[in-house]
Amino acid sequence: MQIAKVCGKATATVKDDSLIGWRLMLVQPLMADGSPDEFPQLAIDELGAGVGDQVLLTTDGAEIQKMMKTKKAPVRYAVIGIVD
Repeated sequence: MQIAKVCGKATATVKDDSLIGWRLMLVQPLMADGSPDEFPQLAIDELGAGVGDQVLLTTDGAEIQKMMKTKKAPVRYAVIGIVD
């Protein structure tokens, strides 16, 4: 798991069929001190996080496959929690 800040939403006119119906969010992974870690990434979100929210991300492929109910989704990051 990693903490990240939601920077924005992404819209795709053409995307893999497994991503239809999923919200795509642009997230900035954060270091322990709150500074940016590397580059912003795309993550799927089913919890309804908004711009500016801090979220928990997972990169666990098995968990993402369970969330999406497919083994062929081109997804590396998924929002699994919103930090209060």
